[in-house]
Amino acid sequence: MESPPLTAQEKLQLAFEMHELGCAMMRQTLLRRFPDETDADREQRFVEWLQTRPGAEHGDAQGRSRPLP
Repeated sequence: MESPPLTAQEKLQLAFEMHELGCAMMRQTLLRRFPDETDADREQRFVEWLQTRPGAEHGDAQGRSRPLP
């Protein structure tokens, strides 16, 4: 039996949950890669990763990119 399609609200909630999971995974990766750094140093690396997003420097979608405000 096929499940009914997700509502817009369910899709948004799922996107938020996936984002949170991805952030938690990256924080764990940084902890493993830089175990001797302080929490603040790793958090700075995490913020830099969020802002640069290697592989998606111009966004995830096709089209023109917009500079960050």
